[in-house]
Amino acid sequence: MFVPELRPWRTARPHVVRVADAVRPRLARAAGIVRPRLAHVAAAVKPQAARLAQAARPQLARITKAGPNARTWQYTAGAATAGLALTAVVVTAAGPWDSSGQRTAERDRVAALGRTGGTDHGRPGDSSGTSDEAAGAPRPAPSAASVLTGLGALGGGGGDTVKSAPHALPTGTGLTGVLGPLLGDPALGAQHAAAVVDVATGKSLYGAGAAQALTPASTTKIATAVAALSAMGGEHRFTTRAALEPDTGELVLVGGGDPALTARADADGRASLRALAASTAAALKKRGLTRVTLSYDTTLYAGPQIHPIGVNPNLAPVTALSADEGRTDGSDSGPTTRVGDPAAEATTAFGKFLEAAGVRTTPPGPSKATTRAQSVATVSSPPLSSLVERMLTNSDNDIAEALARQTAVATGVRADFAGAGKAVLAQLKKLGLPVAGARFMDGSGLDRRDRLTANLLTALLVKAGDPRRPDLRPVLTGLPVAGFTGTLSSRYADGAAGVVRAKTGTLTGVNTLAGTVVDQDGRLLAFALMAAGTTDPAAAQAALDKAATALAGCGCR
Repeated sequence: MFVPELRPWRTARPHVVRVADAVRPRLARAAGIVRPRLAHVAAAVKPQAARLAQAARPQLARITKAGPNARTWQYTAGAATAGLALTAVVVTAAGPWDSSGQRTAERDRVAALGRTGGTDHGRPGDSSGTSDEAAGAPRPAPSAASVLTGLGALGGGGGDTVKSAPHALPTGTGLTGVLGPLLGDPALGAQHAAAVVDVATGKSLYGAGAAQALTPASTTKIATAVAALSAMGGEHRFTTRAALEPDTGELVLVGGGDPALTARADADGRASLRALAASTAAALKKRGLTRVTLSYDTTLYAGPQIHPIGVNPNLAPVTALSADEGRTDGSDSGPTTRVGDPAAEATTAFGKFLEAAGVRTTPPGPSKATTRAQSVATVSSPPLSSLVERMLTNSDNDIAEALARQTAVATGVRADFAGAGKAVLAQLKKLGLPVAGARFMDGSGLDRRDRLTANLLTALLVKAGDPRRPDLRPVLTGLPVAGFTGTLSSRYADGAAGVVRAKTGTLTGVNTLAGTVVDQDGRLLAFALMAAGTTDPAAAQAALDKAATALAGCGCR
């Protein structure tokens, strides 16, 4: 492993003291928030804390043996690993996620700043499933402030903008010296590309094959997220409704493309099919109806439902109506067997809930609600910002394909696989991003024909950090945290845990990593690392993680 030689602790000490002084008030506030919850979570995090503490002992031993002239990277690695044993408790107690997938710390910060939250874009009803005739709409989602982890973002102005850290930028020569040997690791295959950009200034700092379009795998979801948020806004919600045809008495369950709709008893902040059935039954009984012909409408989306890769446990058939992503085992993420017809399954479950509420139904079949159909009840999804965060944290393919299609719907493009790809690309062009060579065959990155460049991936991340585009901030807050959340929870155990936030990408022969990292001088850097022709996924992942860890540990000048 190549490790850059950094400044000794004597030079670093004033910087560390300055940082400690800056964050001490925040730590005090955090302690006040989490103290009542520590007892509840201590048992849950004790194994992780023990593991991290054990991992720290060899680091600390090497530092002691090295003497007072030990390099900064050794001190930092040991201290950070030991400190994370405590950090694990704090992070678990205070977040970073609430039940809807929104960052708890970000939500609490918004409340402290007195923000009022957003709107629901006129969608009727509420998330508990009340009729659109009832008073009150879904509660607005919080308008998330720009809470970023770069030390330069902590000073002044309430921390709502990305600011330059008080140190010089890393240089191309410095970054080449650090990343060059690491990216030459044979584990990264025959082709690789990399780019590093300073988020505060947007300045490109390093590039190696950065304009070469390669298969991005799941880092495609970063582009899907940016396109969806720019097209619809973070407060947008997707509505599922029950519509009654006045002439025939047919009840149509109309899919609104909500990828988080659930039929489970515990909705956990999502739109509930059970609640929708209860509200629908109450509305029907007011009309004197206790028996209806049940149908379902999936016409919001067009084209084939099966992904070009075929039936796959990583993705259900893509339809505008689905409950629990068509999962058959009660899971919330990861590959599993899916139902063959999610819309029919969801409507069958809806019919059972109606019958439990006293309304008999026929076996459901496909239909299309007419313009005369009257909505009798609705439920709305969590805000798009929450769905984006959930998609990125868990690398959720079902949400990704839904958001790509919703981008097509919002921009008037045919909502099939091809149209969704065109819509995503068009939104990125509108944002002025470098899309040369880019190709989107889907929204999830499962299609090997997708192409992105390292330049585009870093540009997407920089755009999400632009203070003028707070609507795109969930792209950054949704990135998995190294060593803690989502697809990075089991990585960086002895690396830059808690410092790197990145989206992973893995297909056979393809490994990618794109995200943000706070370097030794407190600068927030966006990076993209892409490798093609890999033969050992674990070795390739380890090589990418070493590169990201090296960025975290250097000033690279």
